[in-house]
Amino acid sequence: QVQLVESGGGLVQAGGSLRLSCAASETTFTINDMGWYRQALGKQRELVATITSRGNTNYADSVKGRFTISRDNAQNTVYLQMNTLRPEDTAVYYCNAIVVIARGRTWYDEKDYWGQGTQVTVSS
Repeated sequence: QVQLVESGGGLVQAGGSLRLSCAASETTFTINDMGWYRQALGKQRELVATITSRGNTNYADSVKGRFTISRDNAQNTVYLQMNTLRPEDTAVYYCNAIVVIARGRTWYDEKDYWGQGTQVTVSS
């Protein structure tokens, strides 16, 4: 069982910065994609950014140029540097990891894990 522990949320003024971190409780598992999603009050959860184990990244259009996702594969940790924050970035941010839970010579099984969420509030 893998647990994802998030940190770094909080309250910040518009234009400010925050850095979110998410660490997997186990470093013996292989983690493929990792990412950040967010859910604002009354809205559906949406993708913010993802990163593969090779470092390929994908961003939502709304955060391109302002947010940067990165990861430390040795520590199974993913980060989200958020700059030039806007009030519309206010949401609960969730970490996601796709973990290899079993493998054979020619196959592997993956499982989705989620963190508990961390609140980010941007005041205008």
